[in-house]
Amino acid sequence: MKELELTLPEYENVTIAVAFHDLHTGRGFFVHADEPLYPASTIKVAVMMEVFNQVEKGVFQLDNDLPVVNLFKSIADGSFFSINPQDDSDTSLYDKLGSTVTIRELTRLMIVRSSNLATNLLIDKVSAVCVNALLEELNIEGVQVVRGVEDNKAFSLGMNNTATARGLMQIAKLLVQGKVVSFDASEDMINIMKKQEFNEGIPAGLPKEYKVAHKTGWNDNIYHDFGVVFPDRREPYALAIMTHGFEKNEDAHKAVAEISKLIQEQALI
Repeated sequence: MKELELTLPEYENVTIAVAFHDLHTGRGFFVHADEPLYPASTIKVAVMMEVFNQVEKGVFQLDNDLPVVNLFKSIADGSFFSINPQDDSDTSLYDKLGSTVTIRELTRLMIVRSSNLATNLLIDKVSAVCVNALLEELNIEGVQVVRGVEDNKAFSLGMNNTATARGLMQIAKLLVQGKVVSFDASEDMINIMKKQEFNEGIPAGLPKEYKVAHKTGWNDNIYHDFGVVFPDRREPYALAIMTHGFEKNEDAHKAVAEISKLIQEQALI
C-alpha cells in the first residue's frame, strides 16, 4: 500500500496525530499515528462495541433495562464518586435517576450525545476488562480502556485510558468492513455513529452531501474526532484526527475541519 504524501497545516505548540485509510484505493496517511494520547470520549465507541458483543453472546439484550444511578466505584481505591451534571454534555439522564432506561437508549446517548452517565452505567455492565479483551481480539493497536468517566482519584494517579490515532482508525475501519462482532452489529453501530450530534470536526470540512459516522472527544486542551466518511459514488474511508495543545476549543475544531478538508480534497483524487 502506497502512503500518501500530504503536508498538514502547522500549529505552534500543538500535537496533531492523524491516521487515514482509504478503503477505495488502499492508500493511507499517518502522522504521529502511534503516539499515545488521552482519548477522552472516543473510548465510548469501544464500550459500545463490547455492549454489542455481549448482546451477540446472549448475555443480555439491548432492550433490557438498567437502573439509572449516579454512584460509581473508583478503580484507585474502591471509594465512591458521582458525575457532576455540569461536566456532562447530556443531562437528560439525571432526570431519570431512580428509574430505568434500556441499554439501547444508554448506548445511543453515550455515542450521539456523549453522555458520561450512560458511559459509566454501561462500563459497569460490561466491564473494562471485557472491553479490552475485545480490542485485543480485534488486534486494535494502542487503545486501552481502564476506567469510566470522572474517576478523579484514578486520574490523579495516572490510571487513565489511552488511544492512538492508528488504533481509533482501525476501529472505524473494522466497523465499516462489518468485522466487529458481526456484519449486522457493525452496521447497527455505524448507524448510531451517523447520528452524532457534535459535528464541528471532521464533518465540518466536508461537502454537505457526505455522510459521516464518527465520535468526538474533548477535555481541557484535547480534541479528537474519528470515524468513517462516506463520499458519493465510491468506497468510504476511515479517519482519526487527535489534537493536544489548543487553548481554545474553536481553534481545535477549525484545525480538525481543515485537516479533514485537506484529506478529502487531495487524498481522494
